[in-house]
Amino acid sequence: MTLLAIDCSANLCAACIYDAKAGKEFGRSVLDLGKGHAEHLMGVIAAAMGQAGQTYADLDAVAVSVGPGSFTGLRVGVATVRGLALALKIPAIGVTTLEALATEARQSFPDRRVFAALDGGRGEIHAALYDELAVLRYGPAVTTLEEAVAMVADRAIILAGNAAGRIAEAAGGSFDFGPLGATADIAVYARLAAGKEPGEKPKPLYLRDADAKPQAGFVLPRSR
Repeated sequence: MTLLAIDCSANLCAACIYDAKAGKEFGRSVLDLGKGHAEHLMGVIAAAMGQAGQTYADLDAVAVSVGPGSFTGLRVGVATVRGLALALKIPAIGVTTLEALATEARQSFPDRRVFAALDGGRGEIHAALYDELAVLRYGPAVTTLEEAVAMVADRAIILAGNAAGRIAEAAGGSFDFGPLGATADIAVYARLAAGKEPGEKPKPLYLRDADAKPQAGFVLPRSR
């Protein structure tokens, strides 16, 4: 199975082509944008496909990071993947950012529990806990710093994600760390998606409401 994976959940705009049968990545393109995923994503996909020597007709599935992450980036990524899946008549598969971070951490620390945690803003932490067998035991959920510290009281746990350092500092102990960014390597998303059975169409994983709200004072009355 040849799979296209994309990630727009954080600062990166990333795509890779992955051969599930060979367990090998054949092409990738990654831009560190911060913003502007919508303008660059199709070019990033084209670059990855060009490096792999593949076309859209060669794809058997598409995958996307569904968050938690940037509201705009998640919408861009999920809409693109669902559009491609519809046009190409192939499955679309979603992978959470927290699962990808935990999986990447486990590459360096196999058979260890992983607490993946992202800065959700407003003092929130978006987190998930995976056990030694990579089974989800908590989350994805919104938690506080104090609650996160309580969950990692056992120093045998691995911390991953861009909130990991803050949690370790608050816990006052020494921890082993996985990736400390806001998202995982794009190939991790591809490998995870290749191992999943297609199910429901991917949709963004939002753990809290968007910051932008409609301005009620400017809403026109609905005509009857």
